[in-house]
Amino acid sequence: MEKDYLKDISEIRSIMEKSSRFISLSGLSGILAGVYALVGAAIAYRLVYTSQTVVYEQLVIRDVRGNLLNLVIIALSTLVLTIGTGIYLTKRKANKDGVKTWDETTKRLLVNLFIPLLAGGILVIIFYQQGLIGMIAPITLIFYGMGLINASHYTYRDIRFLGISEVILGLVASAVVGYGLLIWALGFGVLHIVYGAMMYFKYER
Repeated sequence: MEKDYLKDISEIRSIMEKSSRFISLSGLSGILAGVYALVGAAIAYRLVYTSQTVVYEQLVIRDVRGNLLNLVIIALSTLVLTIGTGIYLTKRKANKDGVKTWDETTKRLLVNLFIPLLAGGILVIIFYQQGLIGMIAPITLIFYGMGLINASHYTYRDIRFLGISEVILGLVASAVVGYGLLIWALGFGVLHIVYGAMMYFKYER
């Protein structure tokens, strides 16, 4: 009798968890997003930071603007691959778990994620126009981290720690401007791979 009672409580808790949190995030998509970011950062590094132009603790402006079109293509390609992979793997996991991929919880998650991202994107454009190229990497890390912290209320709590880590890296990048791209690769690349692997082994194995 007691075992049945505990089983019922466990089932009720599971149902409430599924209805109040978005639990279809794929750890594998996080790993792949990190790989895409590392590849994109490596290509961008070769374009911008050449042996003639790398001067740490200074803002590299001329070469960033000279390669702007190529950098935009790299960024958009990375973004499209990341979003496409995330959508595909998330739908696959949702189907496997028997849950919906689009409901009120998903909407709240996306709103809380994208408000900081939109604010950060606007700030990036402003900084670029003012020639503060070295602050772009820190800003993207900080606002992305804030978005993850907000979104963590509607999905796995583990995402909160990833967000905090991104914010910390962003603050570090703002103090050592010349290493912004390398720290950006650490945040969007290595951290995504680490946390993606943790999520995969914790929730999907």
